[in-house]
Amino acid sequence: MESMILLLSTLDTKGVETLYLRDRIRDQGATVLVLDMGMSGSSPEADITPEEVARAAGANIEDIRASTERKKITRQMIDGSIRIAKDLLEQGRLAGIVGLGGSTGSLMATDVMRSIAFGVPKLMVSSTAALPGLSTRYIGTGDIIIFHTVIEISGLTAPLRNVLDRAASAIAGMAKVAPLTVQSVRGDGRPLVAMSMFGPTERCAHHVRHGLEREGYQVIGFSAAGVCDRAMEDMIGLKFFDGVVDLAPGGVGEELLGGMRAAGPERLTAAGKLGIPQVVAPGGVNLMSPRKSRYKPEYHQRKKFDMDELRTFLRLSVEEMEQVARTFADKLSASLGPTIFLFPTQGWSAVDRPASHMFSREDDWLFLKALKESVSPKVVIREVDGNLEDDAFAESVVTACLEIFPHPELKTSH
Repeated sequence: MESMILLLSTLDTKGVETLYLRDRIRDQGATVLVLDMGMSGSSPEADITPEEVARAAGANIEDIRASTERKKITRQMIDGSIRIAKDLLEQGRLAGIVGLGGSTGSLMATDVMRSIAFGVPKLMVSSTAALPGLSTRYIGTGDIIIFHTVIEISGLTAPLRNVLDRAASAIAGMAKVAPLTVQSVRGDGRPLVAMSMFGPTERCAHHVRHGLEREGYQVIGFSAAGVCDRAMEDMIGLKFFDGVVDLAPGGVGEELLGGMRAAGPERLTAAGKLGIPQVVAPGGVNLMSPRKSRYKPEYHQRKKFDMDELRTFLRLSVEEMEQVARTFADKLSASLGPTIFLFPTQGWSAVDRPASHMFSREDDWLFLKALKESVSPKVVIREVDGNLEDDAFAESVVTACLEIFPHPELKTSH
């Protein structure tokens, strides 16, 4: 079955520019399907009309056009487009997605792109890509390339044609690479392991990765800064992985306390729900990174560590440590598969080694006490004498993984 590039746009406002981009992609030898998300008109040039998009969402385009509830009808057009894009993906016909738009068009198109799994090429050509806050909203946890047009998408001027020519070549080129799928990533037979990590746990992460690779595993790292670790949860939910090493689940506490690494309410849940074996360590969990503009007065009295010019870690209070421990207990207790929690007794990252002013053995042990009081007995808790960044701790992680992860020769599909 022929695969194609899905072009998302609003032909009622950007018709001529959209059709120009379509034709340039065709010039590259690719097949293009134009999906019109417009809410105030339609074009005979669209392959998928607004009427069909609305119908895919269970709505009627005439009702949408008559409505003044902008937020509601926009959502309906997005939902219809997502349904169509996912149908193409399931049929094996989606080679890539490209969007063209300003603020509303970019928000709508990137919502559709983020609904499509990692590994399918996605390019958003946007005139508002550089507006403060919007690019992070557009990208979210998606593997989306944002192309800032700089100039407005209004009329086929020479500079805009140049932008669209480059965009056409980019998406056509990317679409020549076969999309990544769960099946293709498992192609060489080695079990896949997801691992969260961040700067202060990097030495441990490298040691664990090399240790598992020697044993025949593939290890995929995710930066635990609140975005990529959310993406890790999404990919775990899509059954990409056979095991999880969660070295840096600090986003759980930051979600509770309002820090910059907040990773959403679903953090530390996906593996448990699917019964995927997981080894968890508290890397950076005793730290939080609230925005300085939102500091409470007492934050200024806490132990702090300046990571760089933009990030400062504060130690959690005793009450916060116990609150986070109980949340860990709830999430880990719900796990359907084997779970091992490893507790380093001499600090949970490079930031709080025993010689550091950030180290507090007493507070760390209060976390462990609260965790043990609340967690299910089926969760194995082990104390390891050392700092999380010590080689001995990393070896204990590898050992725990080998105990509960499927052996390379014995791996079965979930």
